[in-house]
Amino acid sequence: MLTKEAILGAFQFRHACKQFDPDKKISDEDFQFILEAGRLSPSSFGFEPWRFVVIQNPELRAKLKAVTWGAQGHLPTASHYVAILCRKDDMRFDSAYVDHFMRDVQKLPEDVIKMKRDRYQKFQEHDLRLLESPRSLFDWACKQAYIALGNMMTVAAMIGIDSCAIEGYDQEATETVLANASVLDRKNFGLAVMVAFGYRNKPQPQKTRQSLEDLTVWVR
Repeated sequence: MLTKEAILGAFQFRHACKQFDPDKKISDEDFQFILEAGRLSPSSFGFEPWRFVVIQNPELRAKLKAVTWGAQGHLPTASHYVAILCRKDDMRFDSAYVDHFMRDVQKLPEDVIKMKRDRYQKFQEHDLRLLESPRSLFDWACKQAYIALGNMMTVAAMIGIDSCAIEGYDQEATETVLANASVLDRKNFGLAVMVAFGYRNKPQPQKTRQSLEDLTVWVR
């Protein structure tokens, strides 16, 4: 088992790497490890709304660079660049995707499927009111994508690989670029976030954070 010190050391190591060493590439084994951490991440009701698109094509990266102001240093230098997509209406309680997922992936018996669907419907319609607009449902799915994102970045840091999450992009233009490259079906998916992985080419800046006392409230 890893020690607590080793785990916190990975968090100290991780920073928002703005530019990578273009000559250092992540091994296939290490990147599969990072993707597996994303695959095994938790999601609400276990329905895994995400899809990971690994963009290595230089021409597509160049097109993304034109509409992604937050990745000007990342796209040309990252060893691996990932767009995390999330499902849209597929995440409704009555969708074919959810039905397929419960039957074919989770392999639930019929009585459990009915009970879970009823609970999921109440959760979406009443508890969080996710069906009031398509954007509400999509934003909820994106929240889950950030769990996978965080896990991928953390395990990368634990094996000495740098990363940076990318939110600085024109949503409409970026989704158009991805759709034109046939990697985004805009009817069923939207872009949640992007993330670059590689190896730093500059020393890490000192990490700054609030104290634990300033951000923690205990209710006893």
